[in-house]
Amino acid sequence: MPSNASESAALAGRDSAVLAELLRVALDALAAGARDRGGPAPAGTPAVLDAAWRNALGGAPGAEALRELVRVFAAGSVDPADPWCAAHLHTPPLALAVAADLAASALNPSLDSWDQAPIATTLEPAVIAELAALAGFDPATASGVVTTGGSESNLLGLLLARERAIPGAVRTGLPAGRYRIYGSAVTHFSVHRAAGLLGFGEDAVVPVDTGRDHRLDPDALDRALTATTDHPIAIVATAGTTDLGAIDDLPAIAEVAAKHRVWLHVDAAYGGGALFSERLAPLLSGLERADSVGLDLHKLGWQPVAAGIFLTCSATNLTALARRAEYLNPADDEDAGYTSLLGRSLRTTRRPDALKIAVTLRALGRDGLGRLVDRCSALAHHAAAAVEAEPALELYQPPVLTTVVFRYRASDEVNARLRRALLAAGRAVVGRTEIDGRVWLKLTLLNPDATEADVDGLLAAVLDAGAAELKAVR
Repeated sequence: MPSNASESAALAGRDSAVLAELLRVALDALAAGARDRGGPAPAGTPAVLDAAWRNALGGAPGAEALRELVRVFAAGSVDPADPWCAAHLHTPPLALAVAADLAASALNPSLDSWDQAPIATTLEPAVIAELAALAGFDPATASGVVTTGGSESNLLGLLLARERAIPGAVRTGLPAGRYRIYGSAVTHFSVHRAAGLLGFGEDAVVPVDTGRDHRLDPDALDRALTATTDHPIAIVATAGTTDLGAIDDLPAIAEVAAKHRVWLHVDAAYGGGALFSERLAPLLSGLERADSVGLDLHKLGWQPVAAGIFLTCSATNLTALARRAEYLNPADDEDAGYTSLLGRSLRTTRRPDALKIAVTLRALGRDGLGRLVDRCSALAHHAAAAVEAEPALELYQPPVLTTVVFRYRASDEVNARLRRALLAAGRAVVGRTEIDGRVWLKLTLLNPDATEADVDGLLAAVLDAGAAELKAVR
């Protein structure tokens, strides 16, 4: 077992024996931390957990430092593989993908130049082409890049939309006039942030009416674009809202975008995983008419974070990202076939996240991933039925994808308190949101190994906590 300074400083790619032994230490520590935690989340207040972490930061030999810090890290983390950890779009990653991610980390390529990542610079475009075809794009003309997730993909989509609407050759800062981005009233906050970063201001995002189901109204969108005297930059449709999993009417919105000649970006960070399912894929009909799309495979793709995907229907749309750095992608190297991916991303140093995705796609294929999606969807429908059958609970609406929004029939205070009580006890991790000014609870069911009995037990825990909190506030 490595213990001295030289072993602790061994390089992962040079001494596989040291790496193998350290991996065994880390895996043992993960198991020990899980035993210490004893459930889906660590019990205790934030202050108590912070103190435990800091107390483990004293000096120690390499293997012991690894063992102790990983144990404390595991003990103080939530476990997305636990069926009662169901608050967020936070998946238990596939072991296969984690192993592939380890290989990528050990070799540590960076995709900003061919000579740092020879195979990765060809692997990523191949993965992008496969996913572009799944989204309905022509893989011969489409392009894209692996991103850190939906926020980066949304920023890229709006950046390319800006370049089409306001070509860089005529832009000095931003020309006079108001520029607008249209999306539903529940468009992800990263769209507003991107608008601010791109110089439009966050208030440039115009919220378009939705119904109770949180789907953008295409007719209201058309009226807004027809009436405006401002300059539309983009429409952002959502395929899978964070709370309800709502999917906008993509064909109708594509018609509006075409009528007004406005860039259409689809934020499918959550709902894009439905493409793997034969049953759910029709919900994304019209996706192929978008100019750009964002997908997150660290959601309904079961990849370790990060595994975002940005797709655009034409490689020429990426021209705005093109950069030449003589120390990375000199023209004569490119002409000789040593191509880089520098001009496809906002980032320079980039790890080869495409490897874990490629391994997963090869091992499971669309059908295998589709079965996982369908299983989680079935769990959501079971949970919704169980909520409707329980008089003390209220269901917001039937699930679209894998989220179930509901509440304990009591005050907002009781619903907020019962969630914190479950978390503080380390008993369960349940989501919270607010809709129409009321506090709602949320189950985001992304664990295909969970059972209906697990879901029933989780709802029973919510009922117990709700009854206790209702008694406490009276």
